[in-house]
Amino acid sequence: MSSMNTNLAGRLRNTNLPYSHGLAPLFEAVVNSIHAIDEAKLSLGDGRITVEIVRDKQESLKPEEKSPGREPTPDILNFKITDNGIGFDEKNMTSFMTLDSDHKAHIGGRGVGRLLWLKAFDSVSVESVYLGDDGDLKRRKFQFNEQTGVSSEDPKSAAEGSVRSTIVQLSYFKARYRDASRKQTDIIARNILEHCLWYFIRPGGAPQITVHDEENTIRLDDLYEEVIHADATSKTITIKGEEFDLTHVRLESMISKKHYVAYGADSRLVLEEHLRGKIPGLFGALKDDEGEFIYACYVASKFLDSHVRSERTEFDIPEESLGLLEGVELTWPKIQEGVRKEIVEHLQDYLDENKKQGKARVEEFVAQKAPRYRPILKHIPEDDLAVDPEMSDKDLDMTLHRHLSDIENKMLEEGHDIMHPKKEENFPDYKRRVAEYLKRAGELKQSDLANYVSHRKVILDLLAVAVQRKDDGTYNREDIIHNLIMPMGEDSNGVMFESTNLWIIDESLAFHDYLASDKQIRKMPISDSEDQKEPDIVALNVYDNPMLVAEGERLPLAAIQVVEIKKPMRNDAQEGEEKDPIEQALGYLKRIRKGEVTTATGRPIPQSDSIPGFCYVLADLTPKVKERCLIHDAIRTSDGLGYFFYHKGLNAYVEIISFDRLVNLAKERNRAFFDKLGLPTN
Repeated sequence: MSSMNTNLAGRLRNTNLPYSHGLAPLFEAVVNSIHAIDEAKLSLGDGRITVEIVRDKQESLKPEEKSPGREPTPDILNFKITDNGIGFDEKNMTSFMTLDSDHKAHIGGRGVGRLLWLKAFDSVSVESVYLGDDGDLKRRKFQFNEQTGVSSEDPKSAAEGSVRSTIVQLSYFKARYRDASRKQTDIIARNILEHCLWYFIRPGGAPQITVHDEENTIRLDDLYEEVIHADATSKTITIKGEEFDLTHVRLESMISKKHYVAYGADSRLVLEEHLRGKIPGLFGALKDDEGEFIYACYVASKFLDSHVRSERTEFDIPEESLGLLEGVELTWPKIQEGVRKEIVEHLQDYLDENKKQGKARVEEFVAQKAPRYRPILKHIPEDDLAVDPEMSDKDLDMTLHRHLSDIENKMLEEGHDIMHPKKEENFPDYKRRVAEYLKRAGELKQSDLANYVSHRKVILDLLAVAVQRKDDGTYNREDIIHNLIMPMGEDSNGVMFESTNLWIIDESLAFHDYLASDKQIRKMPISDSEDQKEPDIVALNVYDNPMLVAEGERLPLAAIQVVEIKKPMRNDAQEGEEKDPIEQALGYLKRIRKGEVTTATGRPIPQSDSIPGFCYVLADLTPKVKERCLIHDAIRTSDGLGYFFYHKGLNAYVEIISFDRLVNLAKERNRAFFDKLGLPTN
């Protein structure tokens, strides 16, 4: 025999094997060995399979691939699988020579497994000692590769003392598959156990399977005893008239970190689906009297057997049914739904306890950190509140925000519909529907208000940290504080109102006609002054430039408010506009008044040279700053944390506010809101 009964090269091109499935040919070989042992009708415990991992002894890893203190694992060259099963007798050899053979159809053989061998390996060699038709042991050897197909010798009588055995060697692991596959012996052993777990769970169990290389030897029986937490239980369910056999298994976490469903066909694993986020309450390791375990469900069905693709990496089952088959045809989502329903019933007690913990996590997060979501919690389905208690604040916030968005979208849709009574709807029913809608809408607005107040709490907490001394003994630059209050280099034409936190200083600053931050006076549209001087022009970056607010037209017609911010604990104030922050703020006011002052839309403001001015200087009360306050004849505030005075000549009220006073006053103004939401203020 020199070739297979088909176009081998063409079939290989049309055979799909993802690079991430590089160990699938090994799994196929092990399963073939299990089938061979079953076919030989060996008694329990007599069947033996050995998987030898042959590594590259000459391998020299690149320096960057080596880890200090850990010997690198050499690459895999070959796998050598040995079993004492039926062997390549005449029937099995004929079947091997015929692709798509149905010789093993009754045990799941689809006649294409050997194609996977050549997808991931350059060649395969087989040596088999089997019982011939004449009752004597025969020996058969052959090579299998893409170029020549099968190159075999005629069977010969086995040497005296020979025993029945078959050795399959998968040679020269192709680089792209090898690089994408795990190569540690223990991991490969666990992967084989996962793939063949059905055979261990079934009545009679699996043959003795050993995986080894030159350094390690692992018996899968021992590994199975380690990972199986309790006896497996089975149940048959019916979905759209098709029967599915479910086996519930509890595994130690060493074989899997995630709960999963394993869908198989022909007694082989085809598809593994992780259950995280798909069954409410199923997260983390579960617990019983024996300790922690990971849940796995193995699903088998004749329906799956008949719909598995030839490569056995996925199923040929539609995602949805259309036309006349809609609602009648069995689809993949329907299978998943039926399986998950049974899993929920099987794990009900564990899920109920986890749901309680998940809900408690949500309630704690909302109470302490995100009160904006409190009004919507009762509108979120109970199962959706069963989050993983280990979920990060960020992920939990995003989860709740998605629910909020869904509720808002639904409210918007209902808002359009509510404007029109339904056909044949009487007035009392319509009135009741409107009342229910308005109630939900009101709760959403409460959520918006809670979000706004929570935002203020976060900003004040950040500000309190920003003005403290750092671990290295220094203080933050003033740009940190500046950007908390108002983004630098922006004005009211280019920044969203939500990006500003002017309320920290004074709530009235929010009601402005024009707002500028860190800009030259000549570039402000509210004054035609060409004065290019900027406070410490070398510091275009930070708070040597003012934040400016010009209020809208009202009585009095206008007011200019100037805010000057200095670095925390800065202590170099002295006489002169360049060094005295008080004189700096008053100087900016004078420069703005030099030109004709207008509104942001260009409307002139009468007597703009004497527009009332309000100057806020944000600076810690260091000795030099206190000295400048006394020179300006400023009055100390009752808490001792600030100064104020009125400059009659410039018609300006000036307030010097220490950062401690700034934070304290802002917290006091917002305390009632924080208390209402249950937010701590200390």
